[in-house]
Amino acid sequence: MRLFDNKLSRINFLILIGILTYLFANMSNEDAYVEAIYKASPSVINISAKRNNGPRLFNGTSVNEVIGSGIIISNDGYIITNLHVIEGTRIVQVEMDNGQVYPASLIGFDQRSDLAVIKINPEAALKPIEVSNSSSVQVGDQVIAIGNAFGLGKTFTSGIISATGRDYGNPYLELIQTDAAINPGNSGGALINHKGNLIGMNTKIFSKTGSYAGIGFALPANKMIEVASEIIQYGSVKKSWIGDFRVKIKRFVLNNKATYGLEIVELNSYGPLFNDGKIKPGAIILLVNDKLPSWENLTYALNNSFPGDEISFQILQDSNIQNFTVVTEGVPDQ
Repeated sequence: MRLFDNKLSRINFLILIGILTYLFANMSNEDAYVEAIYKASPSVINISAKRNNGPRLFNGTSVNEVIGSGIIISNDGYIITNLHVIEGTRIVQVEMDNGQVYPASLIGFDQRSDLAVIKINPEAALKPIEVSNSSSVQVGDQVIAIGNAFGLGKTFTSGIISATGRDYGNPYLELIQTDAAINPGNSGGALINHKGNLIGMNTKIFSKTGSYAGIGFALPANKMIEVASEIIQYGSVKKSWIGDFRVKIKRFVLNNKATYGLEIVELNSYGPLFNDGKIKPGAIILLVNDKLPSWENLTYALNNSFPGDEISFQILQDSNIQNFTVVTEGVPDQ
């Protein structure tokens, strides 16, 4: 028995298979989007905050009323959001998925990551968002942004991961770039994957108008949870430390050219930069993270990194130029 009587029948059959495959794939994607939204939505909340009393606009909204979003990370009421959403405010309120409103108190914040942790006292256990490993995200992955866009209430927009490891103000944050629409009010909201798991917190947009322009940035979930955990435990995040030492500008001639660097003139205690004893007083720092040696660049690298991050140095010592990568530690307890 022949399955196909002629070549045309065989072609038509293959076309039919292709159409069915396409339709099934699209139905599966649509179902996945819906399931992801329903899974993550209860864990994303609306935030409203008030600064000092100010004049009101024609629609009755005070110019000092702030809107934003937040993400539930524990069943007992810990919520993360962007620091810029609540900074300078005196009243912060959280609206849950069921419309219930709670006052929130500030637990702590970290300016480097623009992250704040707030706390509410819920009447019943909350549903914390499930978190995925943000290091595994890839360009092209489908994502959904959830947030209180323009104060309209919870809004869902879809897109893809456009880039990873973006340096937009702080190279140590390695932000996720997405083309999912992110607008004012989305700050502090969730960026989720097709499984409904958190991969980042919507933080910034690149726009000349202040509204969506196809380029948005999210703080990776791994860094977000790391920072939030320290805030919850200690009230703040420890600063990076590589040792206690003093430097001064040193001008000298290298390879027949006048140049300068930061000479290490005093060591008060050993730290990651000096633990192996290879670097001693008199050594000259030539580069910090591939940037010119200056006190500003050195302090920038320390102030914007987190314990466990790497800082690269090029150092001249005993007439030899060497490159070092130092893993920072937290500032030791006094």
